[in-house]
Amino acid sequence: MANPRIPYRFSNDGPALKPHEEGSIMVHLVVNVEHWAFDAPMPRTIITPPHGKETVPDVPNFSWADYGMRCGLPRIIDAITERGLKASTSFNASVIDAYPQAAQAIKDAHWEFIGHGVHQKALNHAGAEVEVVQTALQMIEDFTGQRPKGWLGPGLRESYTTPETLKAAGIEYVFDWVVDDLPHWMSTQEGPLLSLPYNLEINDSIIYAVEKHSSNEMFERLQSTLELFKREAKKRPRVLAIGLHPHLIGVPHRFGSFERMLDLLMSEPQVCFLQGQDIAKWYTSQVPSV
Repeated sequence: MANPRIPYRFSNDGPALKPHEEGSIMVHLVVNVEHWAFDAPMPRTIITPPHGKETVPDVPNFSWADYGMRCGLPRIIDAITERGLKASTSFNASVIDAYPQAAQAIKDAHWEFIGHGVHQKALNHAGAEVEVVQTALQMIEDFTGQRPKGWLGPGLRESYTTPETLKAAGIEYVFDWVVDDLPHWMSTQEGPLLSLPYNLEINDSIIYAVEKHSSNEMFERLQSTLELFKREAKKRPRVLAIGLHPHLIGVPHRFGSFERMLDLLMSEPQVCFLQGQDIAKWYTSQVPSV
C-alpha cells in the first residue's frame, strides 16, 4: 500500500453518507493556540537570524507569536463568538500556565479542546512520545474536566508509532493525515483510529508564513473551494477544515479578510459549523469501525 494506515480509494467510492442534519458542507474552524518557549529555538520565524545563526532567546520571532496570543486571539474569539459559531482549538497544554487568560477565554467560549502537545514542538523532537501525549491530555483534562478525544500533532508530525500511542491514550480521532475531504478509519495495532480532515491549503500557516501570500489570498482560496464543494456536496457531503493561528490571521491587515470568510460561509445554506466531535459522531453513526 502507498499509505500504510488508510487504504487507497477515490473519495467518492467510499461508503454512502447522508449529509449532516445541519448542512452538507461541514465547516470546522480549528484555532491553533500555542506556547512557543522563550528559552528554545522558535519553531518558525518571520525574521531570518543575523548572519544565518540561530539565537536563543529569539526576541523578534518569539514576539511575533506572543503578539498573536495578546492581540490576535481575542480578536478571533470575539469574531467567532459574536456570530454564534462553533470552533475547536488545537491546544498546547502549557498554554494553561503560560497564558492563563487565553486558556480561560477559550474554555468560556465552549470550544472543543484538541490535544496539540505540551509546547509547540513536533513529537519527533519533543522527547518521550508517550509521556508527551499523556502529559498533554492530562493537563487539558485537569483544566477543562474533559479528556480530549482528538489530536493534532504540532506541525502535523508523527513517528512511525504515533497512531498507536494516541489510540492507547484514549484518542478517538486525529487530524494529521490530510488525505481526503471526508473521514477515514485508520489501522493501528491498538485498534481503529478515525482520521478527520484538516487542511494544508486553506491554512494561514501555509499561506502566510510559508508561501507568504498577500492578505486576501486565504479568502480567495476559501471562496473557490466553497464553489466547488457546493457542486460536489449535491452528491456527497464535504468537510471543510480551516486552520488558523492568532499571530497570522489575527493581525490587523488580515483580520478583515477573516471576518469576510466567516460571513461568506454563514451566507451559504449548505454550510454548518461543527466541532471535531460532531463530525466524528456524524461519520461513526453511519460508518462504524470494524
